Amino acid sequence: MQSPLGPISVTESGGVITALHWQAGPVAESPLLIEALAQLGAYFEGRLTQFDLPLDFGVGFSEKVRRAMAAIPYGQTRQYGDLAREIGAPAQAIGQACGANPIPVLIPCHRILAAKGLGGFSAKGGVESKVFLLRLEGAASLLI
Repeated sequence: MQSPLGPISVTESGGVITALHWQAGPVAESPLLIEALAQLGAYFEGRLTQFDLPLDFGVGFSEKVRRAMAAIPYGQTRQYGDLAREIGAPAQAIGQACGANPIPVLIPCHRILAAKGLGGFSAKGGVESKVFLLRLEGAASLLI
């Protein structure tokens, strides 16, 4: 699909979304992929604030971080240090896990900020794309 951040595509395996790619992909043919793109479209149009899709959260430490990110409500942010305290891991490890998130937007790693600054983001455009998503969600005032 074409998004405000450029083309994106999603992949699935075993009935769960496994990745969001910042590039065009094959035409979505499965009901799950069609629904994922429909929900992403509604999100980018400002009509959806919570995704209802089966997601692959991974296992172990990655799963803990991804579930903690997914629990952050629309329009709110947390710092890497907040998740580090919640999970009991160093903030740097949280940052690395966020950067390795294979399902950005759907698992909202853009809602995680550095103690001083934005931190990184995997989308084409990097932190500018992160700022776009935070503004879309009404969280831009938190960036000041």
